[in-house]
Amino acid sequence: MITEPAIAVSHLSKCYHLGVISRKTLQDEVRYWWYRMRGRDPLRHMGEIAPTWRHETANTQFRRGALESTKREEQSLDHSADPNSFWALRDVSFDVEPGEIVGIIGRNGAGKSTLLKILSRITEPTEGEAIINGQVSSLLEIGTGFHPELTGRENIYMNGTILGMKKAEIHRKFDEIAAFAEIDEFLDTPVKRYSSGMYVRLAFAVAAYLEPEILLIDEVLAVGDEQFQKKCLGKMQSVGKEGRTVLFVSHNMGSIAQLCQKTILLSHGKITQFGKTSEVIERYLDEGSTANSEGFSVPEDVNKKIYFSAIRSLSKEGKSTNSFKHNEPITISIHCRINKWVSNAEMGFYVVDQRGRKVFTSSNPLWRRVTHGYDTVSTSVIIPGNILVPGKYFLTFAIHLPRIEYIDLVSDALCITIIDGGSAFSSEQGNDYGCVFVECEWKLEGFN
Repeated sequence: MITEPAIAVSHLSKCYHLGVISRKTLQDEVRYWWYRMRGRDPLRHMGEIAPTWRHETANTQFRRGALESTKREEQSLDHSADPNSFWALRDVSFDVEPGEIVGIIGRNGAGKSTLLKILSRITEPTEGEAIINGQVSSLLEIGTGFHPELTGRENIYMNGTILGMKKAEIHRKFDEIAAFAEIDEFLDTPVKRYSSGMYVRLAFAVAAYLEPEILLIDEVLAVGDEQFQKKCLGKMQSVGKEGRTVLFVSHNMGSIAQLCQKTILLSHGKITQFGKTSEVIERYLDEGSTANSEGFSVPEDVNKKIYFSAIRSLSKEGKSTNSFKHNEPITISIHCRINKWVSNAEMGFYVVDQRGRKVFTSSNPLWRRVTHGYDTVSTSVIIPGNILVPGKYFLTFAIHLPRIEYIDLVSDALCITIIDGGSAFSSEQGNDYGCVFVECEWKLEGFN
C-alpha cells in the first residue's frame, strides 16, 4: 500500500520586497488590492519594483488540509534584476513521510523559519506548492497561536478547537497538558502576564498533547530551561513513535542528532543537502567552521627564542578540521621554531569552554628531550575521545619556564567544536566540571 507523504514541498519560493510594509495612501491600498484580485503583481504594476522584474504573486488556496498554489504564467527567479527584492526561499523541494522526524538546520537567515511559516499557513509562498496531508500544530515564535488576553486554560481550549477537536477530547487531555507545562497555578492567569519560559512550556504542551498529525517546532524551545528541553525531546521522540510527523528546527546539533533520522540543510534559501542526519550535520559544521579552520600559523620571528610557528587540528584522515564527534580522538599537530634554546622549558596547553572555564590542561613530557642544535621541532598530541561534552572549546598553547616566565603564549590558537553522535551524551552540556589534568598521548618527530 502506497501512502502519501505527510508533507510534499515542490519548487517552493518566497520573495520579500525590502522596504515595502504598506501603501502610502488609501488610493494605493485600493489599487494594490485590485491588482491582486486580477491575478497580477501589484508591486510591478504600481512601479514599486523595476519593470524588468516579472513574477506573479501566488494565489494560495486551502483545501482538505492542503496548501496549494496556482501555477504562474510569468515566473522569474533572477532577483538580481530588482535590488529591493529578497528571496528567503528558492526552489525548495522535499517530501516527508508519515511518522518521520526531520531536522532543519542552517545558519541564521537561511530560510528555516520562513519555511515553517509557510507550512503553518501563516504566510503564502510566492511560487511553488506545499501539500500538507493532516492536521498541523506549530510552535514557532513565542506567542504564536495564543491570544494574550485569554488565560492559559482558555488558550488550551481555543487551540484544540482550531485543530478540529471536540470539547470532550480537549477536556480529556487537559490534565496531561497542565502537568507537562508545570504551570498549574497560573492556568487562570492571562498569558500576557507569562514569562517567556512559561509561555513556551504551555505552548509546547498544547502543541504536543492535542495530538496533531504533523508537529512543527522552531528554535523557540531554546528559551526553556535545560530540564524542560529534555522533556520536550523525550516527548517528540514518543510523538514520532506514535506515527506522527515532526519537523524540528534547531541550532543544537546534539538534539538534532539525537532526535532526527533525516535532516535538511538550508543555505541562502536553498536546500544544499537532505539525507542522513550525521552526514548533513558533518557538512554543516564543515561549511560553518571558519574560525581557525586552517589552524594557527605565523611568519618567522627572529626576536623570539622559541615560538609556535603552526598549530592545526586534524581529522582521522589527516585533513585540517575543527569539528569532532564527542567519542573520537582529536589530533593536534604542533610546529615550533627555535632561535635560541632555553633549558628546562616546558610545553603544554589548556582547554577553555564557551563560558571561559578551564576544562583541562596537558603538558608535553617529551619536550625535555629537545636540546641544542635544532631549528625546528614538530610534535603532536592526541586528546582521547569522550573527554569533552558537545560544545565549542578554545585551546591555548604555551612554552614556559614554570613559575618564571612565558617564552611563547598563543591564546585561543584553536577553536574546536564537539558534536554528539546521537547518544544521551548530548544532554550533558553545561556541566560544572572543574579543571583537571588529562593524560594525552604525545609524539615527538625525529626523537627516540
